[in-house]
Amino acid sequence: MTDTTRRTVVTPAVPVAAPTPAPAPRHARVWRGLTPWLFLLAPLALLITFTYAPIANMLAYSFTDWDGVSPELHYTGGHNYTELFTRPELFEVFFVSGYYLAASAVQIVAALYFATVLSFDVRFRNFFKGVLFFPYLINGVAIGFVFLYFFQDGGTLDSVLALFGYDPDHAWLGTPVSANTSLAGVSVWRYLGLNFVLFLGAIQSIPGELYEAAELDGAGRWQQFRHIIAPGIKPVLTLTVILSVSGSLSAFEIPYIMTGGATGTETFVIQTVKLAFQFNKTGLASAAAVVLLLIVLAVTWVQRRLVPDDKVDLV
Repeated sequence: MTDTTRRTVVTPAVPVAAPTPAPAPRHARVWRGLTPWLFLLAPLALLITFTYAPIANMLAYSFTDWDGVSPELHYTGGHNYTELFTRPELFEVFFVSGYYLAASAVQIVAALYFATVLSFDVRFRNFFKGVLFFPYLINGVAIGFVFLYFFQDGGTLDSVLALFGYDPDHAWLGTPVSANTSLAGVSVWRYLGLNFVLFLGAIQSIPGELYEAAELDGAGRWQQFRHIIAPGIKPVLTLTVILSVSGSLSAFEIPYIMTGGATGTETFVIQTVKLAFQFNKTGLASAAAVVLLLIVLAVTWVQRRLVPDDKVDLV
């Protein structure tokens, strides 16, 4: 007697491909591609109207002899640029920028110090944050007039120094060295808050676990700053250096309000404004503005090449 064994063959299930969705209608695809540009339309219009169009006009005026008033202007080619580079006294004012450049270094160091200290648990740190940032909120013209009285003969600074028995026998804004040093000090006071906020935001973005691990390993505040904070804020530090150097080359507001460029405090921007509105040489002033723009761009490019914006990985 023979037993018949039945074998059941199980066939593996074949996955069924999901149906391919039908392509969206052509008008829907076009509308989807245009939607981001509709959101960018207003900011791009403002950017072009108030930034790129004036730059284009400035570049066009730099090749003319326009006086800023007459409806007629004549094309002069590169005459304005030739006059600029054949008059070295027009570039001697860049030596004044050295005072602001040195002040920028002091400003960055001070802002980084205060941001590091106030990033830890310190009493009244919110109060000190407000105190440091408050000068940046004040209008620059108001700051100029306040410090103009501060540095004048018998003003606030002389009165404070007299309390300590010191009687200065010279005007703070009377000589080029003391005047430029005083003006650079005012710029430190005003822009310290901006760099402070940038550094503080960068420091607070560093994960707190890194500080806890460092404390467990016995690292002090200096070791934490050196190995955690300094590498973590490198992109922001690079940005502040670029802003400080470009701001030093184009200083205008404080020296113009306080001295008007007198006593050897004239900067390149003040000189350009005088060429345009005092001597009615708008074409030459436009050429000077173009040169300053190119110098700032070149300095920024060199800084970016020397200190590339690398990705920071602290883990």
